[in-house]
Amino acid sequence: MFRKKGKNQDISGILKGWDYDLRQDMMVRRITGADGKPKIQMRLDLGILQMEEGGRPDGKKPHGKESLLHYYESVVSWMKKKYGAVTDFTLDKDDCYALQQEGFQYYYRYLCFFQLGDFIRAERDTARNLKMFDFVKRYAGDERYVEEFEQYRPYVIMMNTRAKVLGALKSKDASRAVNEINHGIHKIETAYEKQAQTDDYEGSEIAFLKNWAEEIVKDHTPSKRQRLVEELQSAIANEEYERAAQIRDRLKRMKH
Repeated sequence: MFRKKGKNQDISGILKGWDYDLRQDMMVRRITGADGKPKIQMRLDLGILQMEEGGRPDGKKPHGKESLLHYYESVVSWMKKKYGAVTDFTLDKDDCYALQQEGFQYYYRYLCFFQLGDFIRAERDTARNLKMFDFVKRYAGDERYVEEFEQYRPYVIMMNTRAKVLGALKSKDASRAVNEINHGIHKIETAYEKQAQTDDYEGSEIAFLKNWAEEIVKDHTPSKRQRLVEELQSAIANEEYERAAQIRDRLKRMKH
């Protein structure tokens, strides 16, 4: 077995300082790295997964670009600028595999952001993977490679929608939250239609979002009594005492 000499590489001390708890769905934390930059850590049963907060999660820069997707996009952009069109550019099996592995890195990181309540960055990373799906769909040399990515599109749309909705609710904007859900449902339905999968619309992602929208409306739509109380407060503040008296009478007649 190869054994690296020099500085001790054992991370047992770090692991003991953050015990794995099987009862928790995910164990995630933010730390400051030795480089002074924030890092995201996920505790697993056999160790710790550490990711950069921005850029590619593993911190690498393929071909000097932020990510492999950025590199391929730059190649396409160069071709368009030089030739006026994209010529002789296709993603082969190895290209698609490398992009898929990179996409998994962003997947793990956006799960961490959800756990941390960082919905802006969760939205960013889910949108990034959707962009990757679009790129593969356009340039993959084999339809089978496209299908490898497209099977995940409904799920990632749902997660992107979740990030937007949770961000809206964090800002106490229930109306925007419901609108985001409706947009998300439409996108998922469109994705299923393009995949010729029309039999399971009420399953998984769409059913989850519809139920969530109903809960938001129920929890955040003021009751009739609450609206009257708000109208009463407004009437008193505006010295509309006759109107205030009428509202009080209506409140008295209402069943508690």
